[in-house]
Amino acid sequence: MKKIFAANWKLFKSPKETREFFAQWSEAFKGSKNEVVFFPSAMSLEAASTSIQKINAGYDLSFGVQNAYFQAQGAFTGENSAAVVKELGGKYVLIGHSERRQLFAEKNELLADKVAFTQGLGLVPMLCIGETLQEREAGQTKSVLKTQLTAGLAKADKVKTLVVAYEPVWAIGTGKVATPEQVQETHKDVFEILSTLGFTAPILYGGSVKPDNAAGLIQIPHVDGFLVGGASLEVPSFQKICSAI
Repeated sequence: MKKIFAANWKLFKSPKETREFFAQWSEAFKGSKNEVVFFPSAMSLEAASTSIQKINAGYDLSFGVQNAYFQAQGAFTGENSAAVVKELGGKYVLIGHSERRQLFAEKNELLADKVAFTQGLGLVPMLCIGETLQEREAGQTKSVLKTQLTAGLAKADKVKTLVVAYEPVWAIGTGKVATPEQVQETHKDVFEILSTLGFTAPILYGGSVKPDNAAGLIQIPHVDGFLVGGASLEVPSFQKICSAI
C-alpha cells in the first residue's frame, strides 16, 4: 500500500504564496513511490490546482479542500462546494478535523452527511478522529474513537475509497507527540474498529509530525502516512517528511 503524506495548510498561504510554494516544490521534490496531498485554504484552491497541473510529477500528487458542505450548491453562505473541488481537479475532502469539531461545533451526524456526499461525488473523504487530553487521561481514547468512527461512517459506502486520519487533539500544534507506544496501540485500535464496522482504509497519523520524528513514526504498524500541519508550510521540512520512507 502506498503511504499518504498530506499537508494541511489551515488558514495559511495566499494564492501568491501558494504558487510560490509549488514553484519551489517542483524544483526540490522530484519523485516518490507514495502519494503527496495538499489541503490549501479555500481561497487558494485554484492557485493550487493550476500549480499542480503545471508540475510534471512522476508520482501521485493531488489536492483537496479542508472543509466542504454536504450539498453541491445552494443558499449556504460561507460554505465550500465539494463539486467545485472536483471541477478544479481535486481528489480529497478533509472532514471533521478537531478544529472544525471544537471551533465550529461540527457534530458526528453532520460529518456523516459530508462523508457520504463526498463519496457520492467520486471524491475521497479523509475523516479526522481524535481524543482530547482529558479523554486520554480518563482512559476513554478507544471508546471516543469508536463513537466518532461509528457515527461518522454511518452513511458511508464500504466499497468506495476512504481515508482516516487519527490526530490526538492534545498533540496538534502543541509540539507534543504521542509516544511510539501510544501511536501503535491507538492505530491498532482504529484498525480493529474499522474492521468491525466493515471498512478497509489507510490510517494516517497527525499531531506535531516533524522531519526528526517522521522516519520513526512511519515504521509503526497501521501508520499508513501522515496528516501534517505546521511542518508542511515550508518546502524543506515537508520534503524531508515525504522522504521518510
